[in-house]
Amino acid sequence: MEKGGKNWNFQATQSQDMSNASAITVRAVLNKLMGNLNKDDHRQIIPLGHGDPSAFPCFRTSIAAEDALVDALRSAKYNRYAPTVGLLPSRRAIADHLNIDLPYKLSPDDVYITLGCTQAIEIAITALSRPGANILLPKPGFPYYEAQVAVRCLEARHFNLLPESGWEVDLEAVEALADENTIAMVIINPGNPCGNVYSYEHLKKIAETARRLGILVIADEVYNHLAFGSNPFVPMGTFGSIAPVLTLSSISKRWIVPGWRLGWLVTTDPNGILQKAGIVESIKGSLDLTADPVTFIQGAIPQILENTKVDFFSKIIGLLREGADTCWDKIKEIPCITCPNKPEGSMFVMVKLNVALLEDIDDDMDFCLKLAQEESVIVLPGIVVGLRNWLRITFAIEPSALEDGLERMKAFYFRHAKKQAMNSIQT
Repeated sequence: MEKGGKNWNFQATQSQDMSNASAITVRAVLNKLMGNLNKDDHRQIIPLGHGDPSAFPCFRTSIAAEDALVDALRSAKYNRYAPTVGLLPSRRAIADHLNIDLPYKLSPDDVYITLGCTQAIEIAITALSRPGANILLPKPGFPYYEAQVAVRCLEARHFNLLPESGWEVDLEAVEALADENTIAMVIINPGNPCGNVYSYEHLKKIAETARRLGILVIADEVYNHLAFGSNPFVPMGTFGSIAPVLTLSSISKRWIVPGWRLGWLVTTDPNGILQKAGIVESIKGSLDLTADPVTFIQGAIPQILENTKVDFFSKIIGLLREGADTCWDKIKEIPCITCPNKPEGSMFVMVKLNVALLEDIDDDMDFCLKLAQEESVIVLPGIVVGLRNWLRITFAIEPSALEDGLERMKAFYFRHAKKQAMNSIQT
């Protein structure tokens, strides 16, 4: 109470759901780990916790993308507001770009330009929200979905991804979880956090399961075409005639420009089910209530998509493949972590942490906090993505920094290893 007896009527949001949602984001946890760094350690900080390699010169975006942005800015054509659904030439260019991989044609009206893929997630969840509804989410997954579901008072139900099957969806669990209030399931392909790439056959089974359940598929394809293993990238929209698909993506990862904040939400639905259900109008209405992506970046999109050469993408894929190989080999030298599958896509690998081999480590969060403090290496604890005592490691950094970071993790293990674990290694 102020002097004079005045009470103020405002206070911080008290929603426990809101508080929990903000606490589990990747950004919040990485900030916590950065705050635990030892300021007296003058070694390079090794960022193995996030999916932003743009700080490293070897991951610089294409010259074509930079030229497109400069041309759009200097044209003075894009200093105005854009339509809430996005500029028509840009939507047409995105549709044409996606049509290369699809068995039927998207139109510009199927494309909605968003403020990065994160806003595409927000719009998708908002457009589907209704009282009592639930959404099926992968475990492990990307925690931003949990955050968005929580703040909209929806129920999240989690199905497992199976490490012994290359992190495929447990489709039996999906069918067991769903009921008459289930509206959608989310898949992330190529996988964040697992580094997997789903086969054509598995994606078709997902679509057929969704059709039986009467739900749509939200396909997060922000790492589209970043595949370097046995399975090529196949867009979920390929199966839009089986079950309707909302595809979410951006230029952030493939072009290495997450700061440009240009994404899209695409309705892949040749049977018109989403239109009949009012989802299309709900998407448009949701966009009317939000901020738009920067107009000159929208204006650059046609030139970016048309002029970026294959050799740029080949270089990026080569760097990611090299990083995945390094992780696969070096992790074998760290006894307390094991990797069930060699990554074949995206920028990440999930590894299982055996805390029983460590003397004074309680769990994955404790491991990451102490690793940051002692070795200036940032790794994301698996609890953030839904798996306790696992770790998510990114390999999308400069190769020598990746090797250095994994060597420091090995040194950290030997410093904290239990004596019996050390003895078993030596014998």
